[in-house]
Amino acid sequence: MTARRRVLLLFGGRSAEHDVSRTTAVAVAAALDPAKYEIVPVGITTDGRWLVADAAREALAGSAALPAQFAVDGAPARGIGERVTDGVMSARGLEPSAFDVDVVFPLLHGPYGEDGTVQGLLELADLPYVGSGVVGSAIGMDKIAMKTAFAGAGVPTPRFVAHRAGHDLAPVVAAVDGDLGYPCFVKPANLGSSVGVSKARDERELRGACELALGFDEWILVEEAVTGREIEVAVLGDDPPEASVPGEIVPGDDFYSYADKYESDAAELLVPAPLDAAEQDAARSLAVRAFEACRLEAMARVDLFYEEARADGTPGRGWLVNEVNTIPGFTPISMYPKLWAASGIPYAALLDRLIDLAVERHARRARRAGRQRD
Repeated sequence: MTARRRVLLLFGGRSAEHDVSRTTAVAVAAALDPAKYEIVPVGITTDGRWLVADAAREALAGSAALPAQFAVDGAPARGIGERVTDGVMSARGLEPSAFDVDVVFPLLHGPYGEDGTVQGLLELADLPYVGSGVVGSAIGMDKIAMKTAFAGAGVPTPRFVAHRAGHDLAPVVAAVDGDLGYPCFVKPANLGSSVGVSKARDERELRGACELALGFDEWILVEEAVTGREIEVAVLGDDPPEASVPGEIVPGDDFYSYADKYESDAAELLVPAPLDAAEQDAARSLAVRAFEACRLEAMARVDLFYEEARADGTPGRGWLVNEVNTIPGFTPISMYPKLWAASGIPYAALLDRLIDLAVERHARRARRAGRQRD
């Protein structure tokens, strides 16, 4: 009998998406086959402490239904410090064997988890992990760097202007007045799940939206509003990446908000999207181009707009890439697993693929570094 793989589920984190991560971790834990995997749940508090999630471990070991969210509680998680060069990170927590795992599954949405920081730590610790590497994670998290990568690869994307905290907002107001137009969207550069995102219909709302977004990140972007259908494509693998059937989101809110994604069933998710064969092929091809432009690996959800006509009635630009998400939601109402299920890969098999990809990449990179594994 093949030994079970030890999978460290890493959830919580320091970002504003802490609670989303705790929900995602429950969904993933429930879907991992206990005959194949031993789950080691570790939570990160909002102030950055790593804890063995005692309540989560007890819930996984019991027969009762899992909670809606795993609590971030328990003893300090010691062990990863021993995996890293002395001085990089002190061992704060858990017995040394706790990080003796086969693979890490980071479920940390947003900064300090999805942005290359944890990925870099796991690289230093020589641990396989699910998802994009350091470079792809960093580019995929920062919307300004992401859109710069799109431009370099010729991937069409909505027009935007960047702004940094402490600088005069007048150039942003002028750019909206002269080019982007109202309404427009204001977003923190390094956040997801629509946290801190606002729609501005005039200068007063623009200034208020910028103030809100700057409460989450030092860099923000102001982006034109696109009158178009919201299409999402899930991408899996990296050489070559595969694209799922497209899905369409009909927001229940003014836009696809945090509440739509995680708190209500108001948004309508159409899987597969009502597109003809040529439109589906175009969406899938563009999603792969965006994935590769950002140096992504393993998984991402690519969010597209299909602009058939502009707000003024003039012809639209067709397909535009809004953004990529390197650790997409895995909750029961999330699009990434829904899209792959509709493409013939059910949830549990999808997790198997992601874990296999992580182990294979780690072994491949080890060979390149001259550290051939048995």
